[in-house]
Amino acid sequence: MKNLRVLVVDDEENIRLLFKEELEDEGYAVEIASNGLEALEKLKNSNFDIVVMDIKMPGMDGIQTLNAIKNTNKDQPVILCSAYGEFKQDFSSWVSDGYVVKSADTRELKQTIKNILHLQ
Repeated sequence: MKNLRVLVVDDEENIRLLFKEELEDEGYAVEIASNGLEALEKLKNSNFDIVVMDIKMPGMDGIQTLNAIKNTNKDQPVILCSAYGEFKQDFSSWVSDGYVVKSADTRELKQTIKNILHLQ
């Protein structure tokens, strides 16, 4: 898993820091962004193996950011992460590569990343 880069996008600082710490413990290089515009700027300037992104964010939300990412690079893997399970049924979230219900227990997130990046 060395050198695999993850971008974590969430407006909640505690979630950004939790995911960053947990994923770094797994061996990923992690950068964080606090909103969709910041994420798009980071993606313009760097390559990431995967993006983990909240849906409900002020300004440009996760669905809008996801669409902007996929319009620029359709192969960029993106996992949507939300505390709200109902977004899983929302057609606009289906363009993402994965969907995880946000939790302090990051096992599902870590497993989803491994599945998408074929690390099994």
